[in-house]
Amino acid sequence: MRLLGHKAGVKTVQNIVRAASDLGIEVLTLYAFSSENWKRPPKEVSGLMSLLKNYLESELSEMLKNNIQLRCMGRKENLPREVQETLHNSMERTASHTGLVLNLALSYGGRDEIVRATRKIARLCLEKKLAPEDITDEVFADHLYSAGLPDPDILIRTGGEFRLSNFLLWQASYAEIFITETKWPDFTPDNLKSIIADFQQRQRRFGKTGDQVSKGNLPATG
Repeated sequence: MRLLGHKAGVKTVQNIVRAASDLGIEVLTLYAFSSENWKRPPKEVSGLMSLLKNYLESELSEMLKNNIQLRCMGRKENLPREVQETLHNSMERTASHTGLVLNLALSYGGRDEIVRATRKIARLCLEKKLAPEDITDEVFADHLYSAGLPDPDILIRTGGEFRLSNFLLWQASYAEIFITETKWPDFTPDNLKSIIADFQQRQRRFGKTGDQVSKGNLPATG
């Protein structure tokens, strides 16, 4: 039964990607398969990998037509070889696109990403290529999977869940969080538009006071 839900979820992905592109959203990151999802029953994992491969193959023409760039964050090397090859082909063929960046989180975990970045920076320090006192937020971010991408403005959690589930733990520190009871297979472009409209009414202070923001010392949306 879960695979039927996953199949319906793929259709939602198609609809939301198109809507995000039409709305002029710069980056859309979808938590497609977590590092913990490998613990699911083998038959379900196999079905998910098959759905992923089919999605990448069927949507490539759409990405090419609509100037969408495909990126991936996570341990791609853990994916089945045929999925890796299909993913690499789609990423390579859309690499020069300048429209929506569709960023798929695959075999991804936020804690694992942070540990991985820490190890890379530690090696640079051991090799005397980086001094510990030179490690800044920006340097750390440059060693995450999301290097080169802006931090998310909005984090949407469907299905009424009140947890991050190990997703974008570093990047989402100032994201506006929206929790909807709507499950992902039932999530529509209208739901997305409603959340964006709500987001546009929020005052984002980034540690400053509301008065400072309203006086123009800080952008209300940034």
